[in-house]
Amino acid sequence: MNKNYFAILMAGGVGSRFWPVSTSEFPKQFHDMLGTGETLIQKTFGRLSKLIPEENIFILTNEKYNDLVLSQLPQVSQEQVLLEPAMRNTAPCILYASLKIKKINPDAVMVVAPSDHWIEDETAFINNLQTAFDFCEKDNALMTLGIQPTFPNTGFGYIEYDKSDTNNVKKVSQFREKPDYETAKEFLKSGNFLWNAGIFIWSAKSIIQAFEALQPQMYNLFMLGYGAYNSDLEKVFIEENYAESENISIDYAVMEKAPNVFVLPATFDWNDLGTWGSLYEKLPKDNQLNAVVNASVFLENASNNIIRTDAKKMIVIDGLNDYIIVDREDVLLIYPKGKEQEIKRITEIINK
Repeated sequence: MNKNYFAILMAGGVGSRFWPVSTSEFPKQFHDMLGTGETLIQKTFGRLSKLIPEENIFILTNEKYNDLVLSQLPQVSQEQVLLEPAMRNTAPCILYASLKIKKINPDAVMVVAPSDHWIEDETAFINNLQTAFDFCEKDNALMTLGIQPTFPNTGFGYIEYDKSDTNNVKKVSQFREKPDYETAKEFLKSGNFLWNAGIFIWSAKSIIQAFEALQPQMYNLFMLGYGAYNSDLEKVFIEENYAESENISIDYAVMEKAPNVFVLPATFDWNDLGTWGSLYEKLPKDNQLNAVVNASVFLENASNNIIRTDAKKMIVIDGLNDYIIVDREDVLLIYPKGKEQEIKRITEIINK
Protein backbone atom coordinates (compact mmCIF):
# COMPACT_ATOMS: atom_id res chain seq x y z
CA MET A 1 0.00 0.00 0.00
CA ASN A 2 1.08 3.57 -0.67
CA LYS A 3 2.66 5.01 2.49
CA ASN A 4 1.72 8.54 1.35
CA TYR A 5 -2.01 7.78 1.63
CA PHE A 6 -3.78 8.91 4.81
CA ALA A 7 -7.36 9.23 6.04
CA ILE A 8 -9.12 11.39 8.60
CA LEU A 9 -12.22 9.57 9.82
CA MET A 10 -14.74 11.99 11.34
CA ALA A 11 -16.48 10.30 14.27
CA GLY A 12 -17.51 13.02 16.69
CA GLY A 13 -21.18 13.58 15.83
CA VAL A 14 -24.15 12.72 18.03
CA GLY A 15 -26.72 11.74 15.38
CA SER A 16 -29.66 13.04 17.42
CA ARG A 17 -32.20 12.35 14.64
CA PHE A 18 -31.62 8.62 15.33
CA TRP A 19 -32.80 8.90 18.91
CA PRO A 20 -33.46 6.79 20.95
CA VAL A 21 -30.79 4.47 19.48
CA SER A 22 -28.25 7.25 18.95
CA THR A 23 -27.52 9.26 22.10
CA SER A 24 -24.78 11.64 23.18
CA GLU A 25 -23.27 8.79 25.24
CA PHE A 26 -23.44 6.24 22.40
CA PRO A 27 -23.85 7.89 18.95
CA LYS A 28 -25.01 6.22 15.75
CA GLN A 29 -21.53 5.66 14.27
CA PHE A 30 -20.91 3.09 17.03
CA HIS A 31 -24.14 1.17 16.30
CA ASP A 32 -24.90 -1.55 13.77
CA MET A 33 -27.70 0.52 12.27
CA LEU A 34 -28.39 -1.80 9.34
CA GLY A 35 -28.11 -5.15 11.10
CA THR A 36 -25.04 -6.18 9.06
CA GLY A 37 -22.89 -7.36 11.98
CA GLU A 38 -20.64 -4.27 11.77
CA THR A 39 -21.07 -0.80 13.22
CA LEU A 40 -20.95 2.18 10.86
CA ILE A 41 -17.44 3.20 12.00
CA GLN A 42 -16.18 -0.38 11.56
CA LYS A 43 -17.66 -0.50 8.06
CA THR A 44 -16.10 2.84 7.11
CA PHE A 45 -12.67 1.92 8.52
CA GLY A 46 -12.72 -1.38 6.62
CA ARG A 47 -13.63 0.40 3.37
CA LEU A 48 -10.83 2.96 3.70
CA SER A 49 -8.26 0.31 4.63
CA LYS A 50 -8.66 -1.26 1.18
CA LEU A 51 -6.55 1.61 -0.17
CA ILE A 52 -4.96 3.26 2.88
CA PRO A 53 -2.59 1.58 5.37
CA GLU A 54 -4.44 0.97 8.64
CA GLU A 55 -1.77 2.81 10.63
CA ASN A 56 -2.38 5.91 8.45
CA ILE A 57 -6.09 6.18 9.31
CA PHE A 58 -6.70 8.76 12.03
CA ILE A 59 -10.00 8.96 13.91
CA LEU A 60 -11.22 12.40 14.97
CA THR A 61 -13.70 12.23 17.82
CA ASN A 62 -14.78 13.76 21.09
CA GLU A 63 -12.86 12.88 24.25
CA LYS A 64 -15.79 10.92 25.68
CA TYR A 65 -15.83 8.49 22.73
CA ASN A 66 -12.18 7.45 23.04
CA ASP A 67 -12.95 4.10 24.68
CA LEU A 68 -15.72 3.35 22.17
CA VAL A 69 -13.31 3.92 19.26
CA LEU A 70 -10.59 1.72 20.75
CA SER A 71 -13.02 -1.09 21.62
CA GLN A 72 -14.65 -1.14 18.17
CA LEU A 73 -11.39 -0.66 16.24
CA PRO A 74 -8.84 -2.79 18.14
CA GLN A 75 -6.38 -2.51 15.23
CA VAL A 76 -6.01 1.23 15.95
CA SER A 77 -3.45 2.63 18.39
CA GLN A 78 -4.19 5.43 20.86
CA GLU A 79 -1.91 7.70 18.81
CA GLN A 80 -4.33 7.39 15.88
CA VAL A 81 -7.28 8.69 17.91
CA LEU A 82 -7.38 12.49 17.92
CA LEU A 83 -9.52 13.78 20.76
CA GLU A 84 -11.38 17.09 20.61
CA PRO A 85 -11.61 18.63 24.10
CA ALA A 86 -14.35 21.00 22.84
CA MET A 87 -16.96 20.91 20.07
CA ARG A 88 -15.68 23.25 17.35
CA ASN A 89 -17.18 21.95 14.09
CA THR A 90 -15.06 20.47 11.27
CA ALA A 91 -12.51 23.14 10.28
CA PRO A 92 -10.36 23.18 13.46
CA CYS A 93 -10.15 19.40 13.80
CA ILE A 94 -9.26 18.98 10.10
CA LEU A 95 -6.47 21.56 10.38
CA TYR A 96 -5.17 19.88 13.55
CA ALA A 97 -5.13 16.44 11.93
CA SER A 98 -3.59 17.77 8.70
CA LEU A 99 -0.70 19.38 10.57
CA LYS A 100 -0.04 16.13 12.44
CA ILE A 101 -0.07 14.18 9.18
CA LYS A 102 2.20 16.67 7.40
CA LYS A 103 4.72 16.34 10.21
CA ILE A 104 4.67 12.55 9.78
CA ASN A 105 4.86 12.67 5.98
CA PRO A 106 5.24 15.98 4.06
CA ASP A 107 4.16 14.18 0.85
CA ALA A 108 0.89 12.93 2.33
CA VAL A 109 -2.40 13.01 0.45
CA MET A 110 -5.51 12.37 2.48
CA VAL A 111 -9.23 11.78 2.42
CA VAL A 112 -11.55 13.26 5.03
CA ALA A 113 -14.55 10.95 5.40
CA PRO A 114 -17.56 10.85 7.74
CA SER A 115 -17.80 7.65 9.77
CA ASP A 116 -21.57 7.23 9.43
CA HIS A 117 -22.22 7.10 5.67
CA TRP A 118 -23.39 4.05 3.75
CA ILE A 119 -21.65 3.17 0.48
CA GLU A 120 -22.79 0.00 -1.27
CA ASP A 121 -20.33 -0.28 -4.17
CA GLU A 122 -17.05 -0.15 -2.29
CA THR A 123 -15.01 -1.03 -5.39
CA ALA A 124 -16.38 2.03 -7.19
CA PHE A 125 -15.65 4.16 -4.11
CA ILE A 126 -12.02 2.99 -4.00
CA ASN A 127 -11.63 3.64 -7.75
CA ASN A 128 -13.00 7.18 -7.31
CA LEU A 129 -10.73 7.76 -4.31
CA GLN A 130 -7.71 6.58 -6.31
CA THR A 131 -8.57 9.03 -9.12
CA ALA A 132 -8.82 11.85 -6.57
CA PHE A 133 -5.51 10.91 -4.90
CA ASP A 134 -3.76 10.83 -8.29
CA PHE A 135 -5.12 14.30 -9.11
CA CYS A 136 -4.14 15.80 -5.76
CA GLU A 137 -0.63 14.36 -5.88
CA LYS A 138 -0.01 16.28 -9.13
CA ASP A 139 -2.02 19.47 -8.58
CA ASN A 140 -2.51 22.03 -5.84
CA ALA A 141 -6.18 21.11 -5.52
CA LEU A 142 -8.88 20.83 -2.88
CA MET A 143 -11.22 18.07 -4.02
CA THR A 144 -14.57 16.68 -3.06
CA LEU A 145 -16.57 13.70 -4.25
CA GLY A 146 -19.98 14.85 -5.50
CA ILE A 147 -22.94 12.46 -5.50
CA GLN A 148 -25.18 12.25 -8.54
CA PRO A 149 -28.61 13.42 -7.30
CA THR A 150 -31.45 10.95 -7.80
CA PHE A 151 -34.29 13.22 -6.65
CA PRO A 152 -34.74 16.91 -5.66
CA ASN A 153 -33.49 16.53 -2.09
CA THR A 154 -33.86 19.65 0.06
CA GLY A 155 -31.77 18.25 2.91
CA PHE A 156 -28.37 18.39 1.20
CA GLY A 157 -26.11 21.19 0.01
CA TYR A 158 -25.23 21.10 -3.70
CA ILE A 159 -22.04 21.55 -5.72
CA GLU A 160 -22.32 23.37 -9.06
CA TYR A 161 -19.71 22.84 -11.77
CA ASP A 162 -19.20 24.27 -15.25
CA LYS A 163 -21.45 22.47 -17.76
CA SER A 164 -18.86 22.86 -20.51
CA ASP A 165 -16.13 21.05 -18.51
CA THR A 166 -15.56 17.69 -20.21
CA ASN A 167 -12.84 16.48 -17.82
CA ASN A 168 -13.53 13.68 -15.32
CA VAL A 169 -12.45 16.00 -12.51
CA LYS A 170 -14.40 19.26 -12.79
CA LYS A 171 -13.72 22.76 -11.53
CA VAL A 172 -16.29 23.81 -8.95
CA SER A 173 -18.24 26.96 -9.84
CA GLN A 174 -19.84 27.36 -6.44
CA PHE A 175 -21.32 25.59 -3.44
CA ARG A 176 -25.06 26.06 -2.97
CA GLU A 177 -26.96 25.95 0.32
CA LYS A 178 -29.79 23.47 0.97
CA PRO A 179 -32.46 24.56 -1.54
CA ASP A 180 -36.23 24.65 -1.38
CA TYR A 181 -38.07 22.01 -3.41
CA GLU A 182 -38.56 24.09 -6.56
CA THR A 183 -34.89 25.14 -6.61
CA ALA A 184 -33.80 21.53 -6.07
CA LYS A 185 -35.89 20.52 -9.09
CA GLU A 186 -34.12 23.19 -11.17
CA PHE A 187 -30.74 21.89 -9.98
CA LEU A 188 -31.59 18.38 -11.18
CA LYS A 189 -32.86 19.68 -14.50
CA SER A 190 -29.62 21.63 -15.07
CA GLY A 191 -27.54 18.45 -14.92
CA ASN A 192 -24.43 20.10 -13.45
CA PHE A 193 -25.32 19.94 -9.76
CA LEU A 194 -24.14 17.26 -7.33
CA TRP A 195 -24.96 16.51 -3.70
CA ASN A 196 -22.26 17.60 -1.28
CA ALA A 197 -21.41 14.44 0.68
CA GLY A 198 -18.71 16.00 2.84
CA ILE A 199 -15.97 13.71 1.50
CA PHE A 200 -12.79 15.71 0.81
CA ILE A 201 -9.41 14.86 -0.72
CA TRP A 202 -6.24 16.97 -0.82
CA SER A 203 -2.53 16.91 -0.11
CA ALA A 204 -1.38 17.97 3.34
CA LYS A 205 0.50 20.86 1.73
CA SER A 206 -2.53 22.13 -0.20
CA ILE A 207 -5.00 22.15 2.69
CA ILE A 208 -2.52 23.75 5.11
CA GLN A 209 -1.71 26.45 2.53
CA ALA A 210 -5.43 27.09 2.14
CA PHE A 211 -5.87 27.51 5.91
CA GLU A 212 -2.87 29.84 6.04
CA ALA A 213 -4.38 32.05 3.32
CA LEU A 214 -8.06 31.91 4.28
CA GLN A 215 -8.05 31.29 8.05
CA PRO A 216 -4.80 32.89 9.28
CA GLN A 217 -5.95 33.20 12.89
CA MET A 218 -6.80 29.51 13.14
CA TYR A 219 -3.64 28.56 11.24
CA ASN A 220 -1.44 30.59 13.60
CA LEU A 221 -3.17 29.09 16.66
CA PHE A 222 -2.54 25.49 15.63
CA MET A 223 0.95 26.22 14.33
CA LEU A 224 1.92 27.26 17.86
CA GLY A 225 1.80 23.58 18.73
CA TYR A 226 3.50 22.22 15.62
CA GLY A 227 6.65 21.31 17.52
CA ALA A 228 4.58 19.33 20.03
CA TYR A 229 2.55 17.28 17.55
CA ASN A 230 3.20 13.52 17.60
CA SER A 231 4.98 13.86 20.96
CA ASP A 232 4.07 13.64 24.64
CA LEU A 233 3.51 17.43 24.69
CA GLU A 234 0.70 17.37 22.11
CA LYS A 235 -2.13 16.49 24.53
CA VAL A 236 -1.34 19.41 26.84
CA PHE A 237 -1.17 21.88 23.96
CA ILE A 238 -4.50 20.73 22.49
CA GLU A 239 -6.28 20.76 25.86
CA GLU A 240 -5.06 24.29 26.56
CA ASN A 241 -5.62 25.80 23.10
CA TYR A 242 -8.22 23.88 21.10
CA ALA A 243 -11.22 25.71 22.57
CA GLU A 244 -9.73 29.02 21.37
CA SER A 245 -10.37 28.07 17.73
CA GLU A 246 -13.41 29.38 15.85
CA ASN A 247 -16.50 27.16 15.67
CA ILE A 248 -16.77 26.85 11.88
CA SER A 249 -17.20 24.13 9.25
CA ILE A 250 -14.61 23.27 6.61
CA ASP A 251 -17.16 24.30 3.96
CA TYR A 252 -17.49 27.87 5.26
CA ALA A 253 -13.88 28.22 6.40
CA VAL A 254 -12.14 26.98 3.24
CA MET A 255 -14.10 25.22 0.50
CA GLU A 256 -16.49 28.08 -0.35
CA LYS A 257 -13.63 30.60 -0.48
CA ALA A 258 -10.73 28.74 -2.09
CA PRO A 259 -10.00 29.29 -5.82
CA ASN A 260 -8.68 25.75 -6.43
CA VAL A 261 -11.68 23.54 -5.63
CA PHE A 262 -12.53 20.56 -7.85
CA VAL A 263 -15.18 17.84 -7.80
CA LEU A 264 -15.25 14.28 -9.08
CA PRO A 265 -18.80 13.06 -9.83
CA ALA A 266 -19.00 9.81 -7.87
CA THR A 267 -19.92 6.50 -9.48
CA PHE A 268 -20.97 4.74 -6.25
CA ASP A 269 -24.31 4.56 -4.43
CA TRP A 270 -24.34 6.69 -1.31
CA ASN A 271 -26.59 7.47 1.63
CA ASP A 272 -25.74 9.80 4.49
CA LEU A 273 -27.91 7.82 6.96
CA GLY A 274 -28.95 11.07 8.60
CA THR A 275 -32.49 10.08 9.61
CA TRP A 276 -34.68 7.04 10.23
CA GLY A 277 -36.18 7.64 6.79
CA SER A 278 -32.82 7.48 5.05
CA LEU A 279 -32.06 4.25 6.94
CA TYR A 280 -35.44 2.85 5.87
CA GLU A 281 -34.49 3.42 2.22
CA LYS A 282 -31.40 1.17 2.56
CA LEU A 283 -33.00 -1.73 4.45
CA PRO A 284 -34.65 -4.80 2.87
CA LYS A 285 -38.43 -4.76 3.14
CA ASP A 286 -41.30 -7.25 3.29
CA ASN A 287 -44.26 -7.40 0.90
CA GLN A 288 -45.93 -4.50 2.72
CA LEU A 289 -42.72 -2.42 2.57
CA ASN A 290 -41.95 -2.75 6.27
CA ALA A 291 -38.24 -2.65 7.18
CA VAL A 292 -37.28 -4.64 10.28
CA VAL A 293 -33.97 -4.62 12.21
CA ASN A 294 -33.34 -7.19 14.98
CA ALA A 295 -37.02 -7.62 15.91
CA SER A 296 -39.32 -10.58 15.40
CA VAL A 297 -42.62 -9.19 14.14
CA PHE A 298 -46.28 -10.06 13.74
CA LEU A 299 -47.85 -7.46 11.45
CA GLU A 300 -51.41 -6.90 10.25
CA ASN A 301 -52.62 -3.90 8.26
CA ALA A 302 -49.14 -2.42 8.65
CA SER A 303 -47.07 -0.96 5.82
CA ASN A 304 -44.12 1.34 5.09
CA ASN A 305 -42.90 1.17 8.68
CA ILE A 306 -39.36 0.91 10.05
CA ILE A 307 -39.22 -1.31 13.16
CA ARG A 308 -36.09 -1.72 15.28
CA THR A 309 -35.33 -3.28 18.66
CA ASP A 310 -32.04 -4.03 20.41
CA ALA A 311 -32.90 -7.60 21.34
CA LYS A 312 -34.88 -10.25 19.47
CA LYS A 313 -38.09 -8.87 20.87
CA MET A 314 -41.51 -9.82 19.46
CA ILE A 315 -43.30 -6.73 18.13
CA VAL A 316 -47.02 -6.96 17.29
CA ILE A 317 -48.49 -4.17 15.16
CA ASP A 318 -51.93 -3.70 13.67
CA GLY A 319 -53.07 -0.64 11.74
CA LEU A 320 -49.89 1.46 11.61
CA ASN A 321 -48.62 2.88 8.32
CA ASP A 322 -45.58 5.08 7.66
CA TYR A 323 -44.30 4.98 11.23
CA ILE A 324 -40.95 4.75 12.99
CA ILE A 325 -41.16 2.18 15.80
CA VAL A 326 -37.99 1.91 17.89
CA ASP A 327 -37.63 0.09 21.21
CA ARG A 328 -34.42 0.65 23.16
CA GLU A 329 -33.91 0.04 26.88
CA ASP A 330 -36.28 2.42 28.69
CA VAL A 331 -37.54 4.30 25.60
CA LEU A 332 -40.22 3.34 23.09
CA LEU A 333 -40.57 5.66 20.07
CA ILE A 334 -43.68 5.49 17.87
CA TYR A 335 -43.52 8.44 15.52
CA PRO A 336 -44.83 9.35 12.03
CA LYS A 337 -42.16 8.92 9.38
CA GLY A 338 -43.27 12.15 7.73
CA LYS A 339 -42.34 14.12 10.86
CA GLU A 340 -38.91 12.55 11.39
CA GLN A 341 -37.12 15.92 11.27
CA GLU A 342 -38.95 16.78 14.50
CA ILE A 343 -37.20 13.99 16.44
CA LYS A 344 -34.14 16.16 17.11
CA ARG A 345 -36.39 18.86 18.65
CA ILE A 346 -38.21 16.26 20.75
CA THR A 347 -34.94 14.89 22.16
CA GLU A 348 -33.82 18.39 23.10
CA ILE A 349 -37.06 18.94 25.05
CA ILE A 350 -36.88 15.53 26.77
CA ASN A 351 -33.21 15.92 27.73
CA LYS A 352 -33.57 19.39 29.26
